[in-house]
Amino acid sequence: MKTYQKITHQKQDFLHKLSSKIVNENQVIVIEDLAIKNMVKNHKLSKAIHEVAWGEFRRMITYKCNWYGRQLIVAPRNYASSQLCSNCNMKNPNVKNLALREWQCLSCNTIHDRDINASQNLLKLANSCQ
Repeated sequence: MKTYQKITHQKQDFLHKLSSKIVNENQVIVIEDLAIKNMVKNHKLSKAIHEVAWGEFRRMITYKCNWYGRQLIVAPRNYASSQLCSNCNMKNPNVKNLALREWQCLSCNTIHDRDINASQNLLKLANSCQ
């Protein structure tokens, strides 16, 4: 039991430090509203999602943004951040496949890294909300 408590406290400490760093260094923070309850139904992802405590991390980010007067923008669940071309806004439904890490836009031929493209789309969303 002591080992489990130690690991739990280490995770909590890490989440607090990371969320504090993010909130302290940024005036505006954009996160995606992930359907975590649905995602953990996938047995291949559930253990990893539970281990990194996404829900707890979001809770910490939310209350720390309120506490320090930062703006938190939550992208809606239907916002296809990784599927939209950050260059021309064309939607590529094939990117729903999580194994697809890189893709080329069929409209403007821009080559995208899934995560970088999503972050660029979230930045656009943040700019449009201000």
